[in-house]
Amino acid sequence: MNAGAASASAGEFAGRLVLVTGAARGIGAATAERLAGEGARLALIDRDGDTLAATAARLRDCGAEVGATALDLADAAAVDSVVAAIERERGPIEHLAHVAGILRVGASLELDLEDWDACMAVNARAVFATTRAVARRMRERGRGSIVAVGSNAAAAPRIGMAAYAASKAAAHQYLRCLALELAPFGIRCNIVSPGSTDTAMQRAFAADEQARRDILYGVPASYRLGIPLRRIAEPDDIAEAVCFLLSDRARHITLHDLRIDGGATLDA
Repeated sequence: MNAGAASASAGEFAGRLVLVTGAARGIGAATAERLAGEGARLALIDRDGDTLAATAARLRDCGAEVGATALDLADAAAVDSVVAAIERERGPIEHLAHVAGILRVGASLELDLEDWDACMAVNARAVFATTRAVARRMRERGRGSIVAVGSNAAAAPRIGMAAYAASKAAAHQYLRCLALELAPFGIRCNIVSPGSTDTAMQRAFAADEQARRDILYGVPASYRLGIPLRRIAEPDDIAEAVCFLLSDRARHITLHDLRIDGGATLDA
C-alpha cells in the first residue's frame, strides 16, 4: 500500500469506519491493508497487542486512520464495551470483517477438552459476541455489511481437526441464520471460507516440505483431497474476497459462503 492510497477522500470505503478482528497478522492484517488502501478508517482488534500495535503503526505510516485495541473476543461483555467505545469516539461502524480464529489439532478421542473449548470460544463464541455487538447497532441505522472468515473445514471433514471443523461449522450456520434475520433491515452478512492459506497458523500446522506436498497433492490414506490449482493461497487472496463482499459492489449478495481453496473441497 502506498501513502497516497490511504487517502480518506478516495476509494470505495472512503471515510467509512470498518472494524477488523484478528487484524494483527495474516488474513486480518491483509484485509486491513486493503481496506486502508481504499480509504477506510480502521478499528483493529486482536488479542496479540504487541503485533497489533506494529500492524497499526505500519498502516498509519502509509496515511491510514487507525485505532487498535487488544482484546479477547471470547469475552462478550468486553466486546460490547469496546464496540460501544469505538462508536462513541469515532462514529458508526459501517462494516465488520471478522477474521479472528485459532487452530487446535489432534485425534478426536485424544483431544484435550481445553483445546475443544478454546476452538469453540474463539471460532464460534467470539463470532456470536462480535457480530451481535456490531449488528445491533447496524440494525438501528438500517445499513451495514458483515463478512466473517470461516473455513472449508466447516463442510469437509479432516482427520485431526475435529474441534476446529466443528467450531467453524457452528459459526457458519449461526452466520447464515443471522444473515436471514438482518436482511429485512438492509444489512448483508456473508462468509468467506478459505482453504490452506500461507499464514502463521498454517505454517505451524504444516511445518515441512512433505506436509506442504500432502496439502497440494492429497493423502488418500487420510481421505484428504489435494488442491487442483496446486498452490496454497496467500492472505491477500482471501482479503480481496472479504473486501469485495463488504463493498457496495456486492450490494445484492447475502447469505453467501464464498469458498476460496483452489478447488480443494470440490465445492462440497
